[in-house]
Amino acid sequence: MTALPESGRAWHLAARPDGWPKPSDVALREIPVAEPGEGRILVRNLYFSVDPYMRPRMNDAKSYVAAYALGEPLAGQAVGEVIASRAEGFAVGDHVLHNLGWREYADFEPGRAVKLDPSVAPLSAYLGVLGATGFTAYAGLFGVGAFKEGDAVFVSGAAGAVGSQAGQLAKLKGASRVVGSAGSDDKVRLLVEEYGFDAAFNYKDGSVKKQLKAAAPDGIDLYFDNVGGDHLEAAINSFRPHGRAVLCGAVAQYNNNAPAPGPNNLSLAVTKRLRLEGIIVTDHWALQPRFLQEVGPLFASGQLKHHETVVEGIENGFDAFLGVLRGENTGKMIVGLTR
Repeated sequence: MTALPESGRAWHLAARPDGWPKPSDVALREIPVAEPGEGRILVRNLYFSVDPYMRPRMNDAKSYVAAYALGEPLAGQAVGEVIASRAEGFAVGDHVLHNLGWREYADFEPGRAVKLDPSVAPLSAYLGVLGATGFTAYAGLFGVGAFKEGDAVFVSGAAGAVGSQAGQLAKLKGASRVVGSAGSDDKVRLLVEEYGFDAAFNYKDGSVKKQLKAAAPDGIDLYFDNVGGDHLEAAINSFRPHGRAVLCGAVAQYNNNAPAPGPNNLSLAVTKRLRLEGIIVTDHWALQPRFLQEVGPLFASGQLKHHETVVEGIENGFDAFLGVLRGENTGKMIVGLTR
């Protein structure tokens, strides 16, 4: 058997961020690596995911998922290769999906791993279009959002990992109109020219409310919210009666030191009979077989497009995370450890 490394690097939470995370809030430290114990596997990570939801986990606040512990390694989805195994059913060379990212090596019980077939799709795709982000888009659109053919759909943060999938799936499933917002002109072109959105706008160019009204003059039925703030307010203004908002994220507010003001037009939720509902993807695992059955062929055929922003090197992991919060990624942001 090939000799195992003596140690590997892992990102640790060194301090609770106050506002925007800064380099002193994290530390890249060496941790020991050893032969796994009985019933465990050792995995060399090849890619790990960085996502907006990880920012609230750095706070010491009660939420649907436990906060990161001070002084401990950060965590998130990763794909890797088994390099040592003392667990039945897992062999050296197997590829797995698990939740111990932000590190080069992970030692854990195999119940936390899902085997992957790299011949079906690139391994990194299991962190994005065929992974939790793709499933979040699917569950939000068809579960919480109760999408139906003919709906007019607005997606904020539409060039991101979740938003790009939500908009494309809506279009592929018969939306009458799909509109997206993004933070650059290049991303706006991507939404229209490659992803098939009917219209898109750069939210930095002016009032979101006015730009959405111009892009969807007849109003919208379904809003997939990844941003919050002025985008949610604009969607409420543009909703037709009985509109539905899928509240997936509020990246515009994650680094605020004080509570952000809510939409000032919530009274319209009453008169328009709107439904605003949050999504936690783990509440919707019953939809996963349907997700794989429907989305797998769309991905394999090329009908469902996806982009990845891959930042190479674990030492650049924190910068990649900040890039997600700034909206610098196109599609899924991934840190590669393959070199």
